[in-house]
Amino acid sequence: MGMGALAARPGSGGCGAVSEHSETFMTVRGCKVRLMRGGAGAPLVFLHGGGGAGPWQPFMAALAESFDVIVPEHPGFGDSETPDWLDNIHDMAYFYLEVLRALDLAKVHLVGHSIGGWIAAELAVRSTARLASLTLVAAAGLRVNGVAAVDPFLLPDDERIRAMVHDPGLADRLVERALAPENLDANFKNRAAVARLSWQPRGHDPHLPKWLHLIEAPTLLVWGEHDRMFPEAVGREYARLIPDSELVVLPACGHMPNLEKTGDFVGHIRRFTGGIAS
Repeated sequence: MGMGALAARPGSGGCGAVSEHSETFMTVRGCKVRLMRGGAGAPLVFLHGGGGAGPWQPFMAALAESFDVIVPEHPGFGDSETPDWLDNIHDMAYFYLEVLRALDLAKVHLVGHSIGGWIAAELAVRSTARLASLTLVAAAGLRVNGVAAVDPFLLPDDERIRAMVHDPGLADRLVERALAPENLDANFKNRAAVARLSWQPRGHDPHLPKWLHLIEAPTLLVWGEHDRMFPEAVGREYARLIPDSELVVLPACGHMPNLEKTGDFVGHIRRFTGGIAS
């Protein structure tokens, strides 16, 4: 396992973000991945959802006021390479255990959104040795019988994006950005990666519920009340299966609390992690 970084380039902020950050590439398990980093304090690793890491975003900048925020772009997504060994979500979990070791991180606040939340949960089942806390945000990974959910693979891009948020104005902006010509190639690559990881069984691991009790890190669950992708019932099932976990449900919010309710999202992470003994 090696780690090599290209020269960092200062981030321009993008999407309204105001904090300084750097972008590098690191190689772990023979796979070169893009890495954004900014802020100072305890390390917080954010694992992004199926839309890719994108640019440095306002919620990342807000978190960077309190944490050393580290945002890797998953293998197979965006500007990161697609390794031959990437077959399933378990490969991602083991890869990120190696990333934490390669970066020599300890007492990490691990935050994962959507498919990134599923990866974070699978990682924590395997080892919490480097974690101070775990936050799952609208996480994939579980299926609750009888609970209807939108299948993102059955929708055109614009409808899929609109189904992810509760605020129509935000939906318009996200659709415009996603369908911009310069983003189409990355979107196609991201969709292919999501399909590789979650096509069958669709968006969940039927074996994961058996092992969530092994998670020993303090765990926060953040869900939108109107999440149509992984409804609130999925969050409640995670809360039932992970010992001593806390579920926060945000009103007037869909599948993307980090974008739709940025202040509440960041505030709950600060509150929860602030109560954990160092």
